[in-house]
Amino acid sequence: MKFLNITFIFALISFCGNMSAQQTPAAAQTEPVTIVGATAHIGNGEVIENSLIIFRDGKFTQVMDATSTKMQYPGRIIDAKGKHVYPGFIAPNSTLGLVEIDAVKATDDEDEIGSMLPNIRSLIAYNTESKVVESMRPNGVLIGQITPRGGRISGTSSIVQFDAWNWEDAVMKENDGLHINWPDSFRRGRWWEGEARGMKENKEYKNEVLELSDFFAAAKAYLNGDRNIENLPYAAMENVFNGKKKVFIHVDGEKEITDVIQFKKDHNLNELVVVGGDQALAVADKLKENKIPVLVNRPHRTPEEEDNDYDMPYKLAKLLVDKGLLVGLETSGSMERMSTRNLPFYAGTVAAFGLEKEEALKLITINNAKILGIDDMAGTLEKGKDATLFISEGDALDMRTNILSHVFIQGREVSLETHQTELWKRYMNKYERQSK
Repeated sequence: MKFLNITFIFALISFCGNMSAQQTPAAAQTEPVTIVGATAHIGNGEVIENSLIIFRDGKFTQVMDATSTKMQYPGRIIDAKGKHVYPGFIAPNSTLGLVEIDAVKATDDEDEIGSMLPNIRSLIAYNTESKVVESMRPNGVLIGQITPRGGRISGTSSIVQFDAWNWEDAVMKENDGLHINWPDSFRRGRWWEGEARGMKENKEYKNEVLELSDFFAAAKAYLNGDRNIENLPYAAMENVFNGKKKVFIHVDGEKEITDVIQFKKDHNLNELVVVGGDQALAVADKLKENKIPVLVNRPHRTPEEEDNDYDMPYKLAKLLVDKGLLVGLETSGSMERMSTRNLPFYAGTVAAFGLEKEEALKLITINNAKILGIDDMAGTLEKGKDATLFISEGDALDMRTNILSHVFIQGREVSLETHQTELWKRYMNKYERQSK
């Protein structure tokens, strides 16, 4: 009897575990798929009102106007008249899959001990079973740059798609970029060290910048030497210096961004991206001159400076676009993993504050793809690219109408069911029964 009770308990645990697991990744595409009649938002500013989209073996083979074509539609046909088709949205600078529950240490793998950690790779810590990652798909967020946090040099990010068995299946671009947290020239007083509260000059700023420059110089000397003694952090810098790995510098202040531009020149960094850039508008001309794109932080926040316009976070992306910069949107900050599902609505807010709707869409499609270096495979609905897309009942940048009916990642049709949709249906049924 005792044995049977134990067996029952283990069976129950196994059953509950299966009930709460992520949706099983979709099977590979086996037949062509044809989507007819939808308004296709290509992702590069172009719109096709009555579109014909065909993809097979995970790649787009036709994206065109369906009005005049007489071709026979191959494979499975989806009638999408009155609906909208979009490329999968791309979330840069994200810790999705690195932390599941903030209060549970065993699920938090976004940071490592140390300061200069270019050899740390976020990819191998990425959890494809994350329920948070799963919840991105019903809003059309299908690709992300998984980024470590902490230290002066946090480590190396990789780019994944959100339907996979493990990180090896998920990866689209491995070790795409190095992430650096630039020092602040002003900082809040550290009360735990007896400093007065409030903003004050960081007297260590020059030394902190010098420390970073010295690390780059030492790494370059190591790579040019005989390498008799293995040094993993220095060795990890090789692809930074040869241009195969981009450098993403997380920085906000005007002075700091100016120093970053000089840092780029001093170390001959061809591929550098500013992440955050709250005061980037003040040095926009210098950023444009040095071909530095900006990943602007989400607009749903308060202004960083007391003398900023109240709506500066809402309109910053538009103002930078008007200056001729390549601009994308990222979602870091409080509750960033859960809030990443709001990425399309952040773009919608930017559109509401002056940027034309299709230009706002580019901030989370082709612009982000270009900034991350994956525009050859993602970011637009174009022949030859991955068939990563979704069909929405309405405007995907409006939370009232972004209701998805179909999602495809690399041609595989992905389930829209998540832990949250299950709970939604459960409680909707409860209230529907009570109202009868």
